[in-house]
Amino acid sequence: MRKSINAPPSKAKPQRTCVTCRQVKTKHELVRLVRTADGSVEIDISGKKNGRGAYLCRLRECWETALKSGRLEHSLSTAIDREHRELLVKSAEELFSDA
Repeated sequence: MRKSINAPPSKAKPQRTCVTCRQVKTKHELVRLVRTADGSVEIDISGKKNGRGAYLCRLRECWETALKSGRLEHSLSTAIDREHRELLVKSAEELFSDA
């Protein structure tokens, strides 16, 4: 007589949507940007910082469009000043060079 072993169901991976291209991907395929309490915008590599978050693909086109069109500002409900925008561009360049 055979006993069936019930394997636990596989855990669903969290999915998020890129604010630019609107593609749904797993959370780990995207980069999270977060608006902090002081109103600045930072890249959140861990995905666990407190604050309002938005996700972008790891594609240069998505980052450029998000920063130029204002989609990122709209998603985060904040204005991104020139200084923070330049920091985001530099940080994004580092992400693209790693890929």
